[in-house]
Amino acid sequence: MSENATSAVNQQGSRLEYKWADPSETTRRAPVSRKLIEAYLLGAIHDGTLNKKKRFRISQKGTKWLNLLRNLFYEIGYNSWIYKEGKNRDVNVLETLAGFLDMKFNPKELRTMEEKRFYIRGFFDAEGGVPKDKDDRFYIQLTQKDKVKLLWIKKSLSELAIKTGKIHNPSVRIDPDYWRIYVLASSQNDFMRKIGSWHPRKIRIFRNRTKI
Repeated sequence: MSENATSAVNQQGSRLEYKWADPSETTRRAPVSRKLIEAYLLGAIHDGTLNKKKRFRISQKGTKWLNLLRNLFYEIGYNSWIYKEGKNRDVNVLETLAGFLDMKFNPKELRTMEEKRFYIRGFFDAEGGVPKDKDDRFYIQLTQKDKVKLLWIKKSLSELAIKTGKIHNPSVRIDPDYWRIYVLASSQNDFMRKIGSWHPRKIRIFRNRTKI
């Protein structure tokens, strides 16, 4: 197993707090369980699609997060591969045939709070938003076209004492089925500590934020 694959799932001890350590860093912590890795990846495929050959595809401009996902798949025994889509496009794609993935997965099937946390982390890395410019007003948002699923996330965050605003549609005219929630300012630190991120860009933003 590669150092990256091992370190990607050996983050910050068994309590799994402050989960934005660089996945390339080597640690000697207790590994994250298979169930938690699967929960994270089930959340992460919200940024993906399923093609006719039953291959799950996740696209990104860069490859850092895709490489982390590939290492996580490898950690639990599944192959995946990354390739550039088109000669003149800055788009990279990860594909996998991992059998446990399900685009229609119902997160209500998750049994433990730790599984819920990892699922929400994967969902946030795929569908969550934070400001790109460090000088912009800080926010944490989660978006989804499935309002029922977003309601489940809101409820699960509440169980972790993380407060969120009202689920709302930013523009009915542009997309009537697009829903968004913000983490309240008073709970942003709790979200970073209890949910965290494995996405390289969001890791960097969270780190910078905690230095303020």
